[in-house]
Amino acid sequence: MPRVLITTDYLRPGDEVDNYLSAAGLETRHLPMIGRRDPEELVSALAGVDAALIAHEPLTAELLARVPQLRVVVRTGVGYDSVDVEAAGRLGISVSNLPGINANAVAEYTLGLLLSAARRLGHSAMGVRAGGWPREEGYELRGATLGLVGHGAAARAVVPLARAFGMDVLCTTGVAGRQRDDVDGSVRFVPFAELLAASDYVSIHTALTDRTRGLFDASAFGRMKSTAVLVNTARGALVDERALANAVRTGVIRGAELDVVAREPLPPDSPLRGVDGITVYSHLAGQTAQARWAAGLAGAEELVAALEGRARFAVSGVPTEH
Repeated sequence: MPRVLITTDYLRPGDEVDNYLSAAGLETRHLPMIGRRDPEELVSALAGVDAALIAHEPLTAELLARVPQLRVVVRTGVGYDSVDVEAAGRLGISVSNLPGINANAVAEYTLGLLLSAARRLGHSAMGVRAGGWPREEGYELRGATLGLVGHGAAARAVVPLARAFGMDVLCTTGVAGRQRDDVDGSVRFVPFAELLAASDYVSIHTALTDRTRGLFDASAFGRMKSTAVLVNTARGALVDERALANAVRTGVIRGAELDVVAREPLPPDSPLRGVDGITVYSHLAGQTAQARWAAGLAGAEELVAALEGRARFAVSGVPTEH
């Protein structure tokens, strides 16, 4: 009986996903990923395992080489930068993601972060909790310009929501042909530098690759409006966190709403801590009940299909956008 390791933290023994895999003749083992995990613990957990349904487990080339029985890896989400896909390919391991599975959840959350930044909701709530009654003015989204970095499923889902609030939408994308997706002219595609200079809010929706790592550095912040806010629901390592902290602290940009950071959970010594204008959340963009249900079942279906040699969402080294 093939064995499956499940590390996605919201999947549990006896749930719908577990029952689906058991009905397919698979033996399941759950080891929820909460915070960082020692690599040796993961090697031990993967020993004798044929397939894995994973969260953000770092599956490096060295680790994959030590688990020879592993044949299939499925991410219960869109990003797969934590997996060394090239090494997996050399070892004959199929790697799949679930493109667009949580796009609506991420899009709604992105609008939530925009509203939070514009109306200073977190600042107000914290002030009341501390015994105060903050009454600083906020900003309306209507008439503001939103710049989307990336034009994948989540970014495309943001567009009608932003337009409903009366925002103008710009986009920059490194994926050829993406402009053709904008059939109604609701997005204007511009180069990265122009988007930075023109946007009141910049929202990141691109994949983490060698080319995009640290894309938002001191130079990028210097091109942005001093009143601009950065929103990141993609990957933390797309942002140079020390440069961001300095940019907000010195007024180069107004602030940042970050759902993701380079190291999760946020380390005690992170440069992002204690910076007025920077709010860090706990990687919740895709974590709705609906998105979790869909990702769990779709991941299980993909895992069974991949074990049978008919994976539908096998990934390669080609850059994608969230």
